[in-house]
Amino acid sequence: MRALVIVDVQNDFCEGGSMAVDGGARVAGRITAFLDEHAQDYAAVVATRDWHVDPGPHFAAKGITPDFTESWPVHCVAGSAGAELHAALDTEFLDAQFLKGRFDAAYSGFDGQLGVPDMVRSGAPEGPAGPFGATAAASTAVDEDAPALDDWLRTEGINSVTVVGIATDHCVRATVLDAIDSGYDTCVYTDLVVGVDEARSEEALELMEENGAILQVWGGSAD
Repeated sequence: MRALVIVDVQNDFCEGGSMAVDGGARVAGRITAFLDEHAQDYAAVVATRDWHVDPGPHFAAKGITPDFTESWPVHCVAGSAGAELHAALDTEFLDAQFLKGRFDAAYSGFDGQLGVPDMVRSGAPEGPAGPFGATAAASTAVDEDAPALDDWLRTEGINSVTVVGIATDHCVRATVLDAIDSGYDTCVYTDLVVGVDEARSEEALELMEENGAILQVWGGSAD
């Protein structure tokens, strides 16, 4: 059975966000259009999200310019508007969400654990958590024993994944390579991903293909 894995289609990675990728909003809309046509082809549709509380050196220290390799501007802070899925992505299609990077960098969706980011739990703590403005309630959106993406997929009987989302040269690349390493038949729709850097994105797609991913083109329209 197949699952669609939608990687990090979040406000901070789309136009207007703290780490905006040109074309992010367009990809969000195109993924929704793809799901309008093909959701029934997948046994599960899941999304991953950066969900940072205190990810250590992943965020550049105050007053220090990020190197955009190991350190980055503050982004996708748990409970913030920037961490929300983009409005053009129809969340009604989602069966589960996996939150990653609460206390580390976590590029791959396979680093994520099952969470409930849009629900405030009864008895959830109030106030802030961590030094970057995460809310205490959002920091508890993942149970410590929640299944990781790989465990959840295997429980659902998934043996094949299709990966789409943001960004081709970072979290999409990491997710695809981990999917392959975990033994999933892996496909990437190249017109349903978008990258930060065009040349590095092409190199990332080549690396995915060299490692066994099938690159396909959807070819549909969001209009």
